[in-house]
Amino acid sequence: MNLAYRWIARVAILLASTAVIAQDADRPSLRERLRERIEQRREPASDASAAGTTEYSLRHGGLTRKYLLHVPAHRDPGKPLPLVIAFHGGGGHAEYMADDARYGWVGKADKEGFAVVFPNGYSKLPGGRFATWNAGQCCGDARDRNIDDVGFVRALVADVRRKLAIDPTRIFATGMSNGGMLSHRLACDAADLVRAVASVAGTDATLDCKPSRPVSVLHIHARDDTHVLFNGGAGKDAFRDPSKVFDFVSVPDTLARWAARDHCSPNPRRILDTPGAYCEAYSGCEGGAKLQLCVTEAGGHTWPGAEQVRRGKAPASRAIDATDVIWTFFEAASR
Repeated sequence: MNLAYRWIARVAILLASTAVIAQDADRPSLRERLRERIEQRREPASDASAAGTTEYSLRHGGLTRKYLLHVPAHRDPGKPLPLVIAFHGGGGHAEYMADDARYGWVGKADKEGFAVVFPNGYSKLPGGRFATWNAGQCCGDARDRNIDDVGFVRALVADVRRKLAIDPTRIFATGMSNGGMLSHRLACDAADLVRAVASVAGTDATLDCKPSRPVSVLHIHARDDTHVLFNGGAGKDAFRDPSKVFDFVSVPDTLARWAARDHCSPNPRRILDTPGAYCEAYSGCEGGAKLQLCVTEAGGHTWPGAEQVRRGKAPASRAIDATDVIWTFFEAASR
């Protein structure tokens, strides 16, 4: 009888161990995490002083992640630079976000004198195409595999700061669609890292949000967006596989959430009213945080002011230029 019980116990332990291994298959091992830390410490500190865009990679969470870093053409060598982290949309990639005809961040960085980094989301493909971000409830494989994108962004900023003198009080995050959703998540989970965030066409997708301090937030959205619907829900042009997204939070609810988190007055005032667009600002936010919303009447699921959009999409709104509006907001938020 004792032998039978021992045999059953051994089988139970084996099955339990197998379940744990299967559950943790996508998680980096302790050896992998130690390897990442050793590699980071071995890398010599350097100042990537040469102007232009350079591709780098780093190990995080058992994965090799790449990013593009753009250093402005004109800057004061003795002065730390502001840093903008620009996240591509779901299904995109870093090079796409770095295309000035679509987003304009490289030209803006050169004109205003800040560094901009374009990270690549999680992708099964070697080249990093068709990548997504884990913004909480969205999107795609990054969400389904519970990729640690908040941790990746922290590692990314640390890696950039080893290469370039960055002002730690002027680190900002922005993104398009799923990338905008990740920006909202960073305001929730990395308020100590980012001073302000701006999202275009990507509403709040967080599961839980308790910022360690008030964070300035700007949201930009088109009323006729057919992907992330203005009044909530996933539109007909969202991911082909509905299981890869969720029932998107509406724009009004996203702003109401941030007004409550930053303890702002619930009634915004109109600060811009131009044909095809308007902007509103909330007052009285705790800690001097700023909260703003800009709405375009047309443009769909595109970046306002973009010269080029995806094939088959409606032209971007020309009522405002999202890149200009976002940088102005970042500058105001850092004063």
